[in-house]
Amino acid sequence: MIELIVLIVLGGLCVGGGLGVVASRNVAYATIFLLVSLLAVAGIYVLLLSEFLALVQVLIYGGAVTIVLLFALMLTRAHELEGRQDNPQKPIAACVAFLVFGAIAFAVYVGDHASASDRVRAPLKTLGTELFSSWLIPFEVAGLILLIVLLGVVIITHREESQ
Repeated sequence: MIELIVLIVLGGLCVGGGLGVVASRNVAYATIFLLVSLLAVAGIYVLLLSEFLALVQVLIYGGAVTIVLLFALMLTRAHELEGRQDNPQKPIAACVAFLVFGAIAFAVYVGDHASASDRVRAPLKTLGTELFSSWLIPFEVAGLILLIVLLGVVIITHREESQ
C-alpha cells in the first residue's frame, strides 16, 4: 500500500515537472522543473528495484544534462531573445500532444501487462555486460562530444565578451 502511495506521488512529480518545463517562460526554471521530473523517474526506478538505472538516471540525466543546460544558458546571451518567446503553433502542438497521450493511454489500456513485466526483469548482470562491452565506445564518444561542445561555448562566449 505504501508503494502505491509513493508511486502516485512520484508520478505526480514527474508529470508536474514535465508540465512545468512546457509551461515555464524562463529557461532556468524550465531546467529546474526538468530536474524534478528526472529525479522522480529515478525514484520510480528505485520502486521497481532497478537501483542501477536509478543511479544512472541521477548521475547522467539529473546531473550532467541539467548542468550542461544551465551552463549553456548562462554562457549564451539568452536575454537578447526575450522578444521571441511566443509561438503561434502552440494550439497545434497541444492537439498533437493530446493525441499522442491518448494513443499511449490506449496502448497501455489494451496491452498485455503480464508478458511486459517478464521482459522488464532482465538480469542486471546481462545489462551491465552489454553496457560495458557493446555500448562502451558510443557512451564515451557522447561524453567527449558534450565536453567539446561545452568548451566551444566557453571559448566563443569569452571571445565575444572581450571584443
